[in-house]
Amino acid sequence: MSIGRLPENEQRILDEMERALRRDRRLDRKLRTHRVNRRPDPARVLARLAAYRPRVLTVAVLVAVSAGLMVAGIVTSEPGVIWAFAVIWPLTMFAAFRLMCRWCGS
Repeated sequence: MSIGRLPENEQRILDEMERALRRDRRLDRKLRTHRVNRRPDPARVLARLAAYRPRVLTVAVLVAVSAGLMVAGIVTSEPGVIWAFAVIWPLTMFAAFRLMCRWCGS
């Protein structure tokens, strides 16, 4: 375990401390339960999407931004504006669909 930066006696003390900490089962269990999962669980992501309940104001803002980007894309033909519209439009449709489903009681 020596990294070559510490004097030999300090490295020995550090190694002994690490061995003692590894033997502590309670500490090991606590450290294992607090680990951060770097990859999201697909089932959890889908459950959050299914539970998404947009507000009327959110959908109205998304529709206004989408309409503005659509008009700006038609007028200017700028690729950045067209790509921004391409990103916002599916989100707008999803939010509007979820809002209509909530209003209909489905």
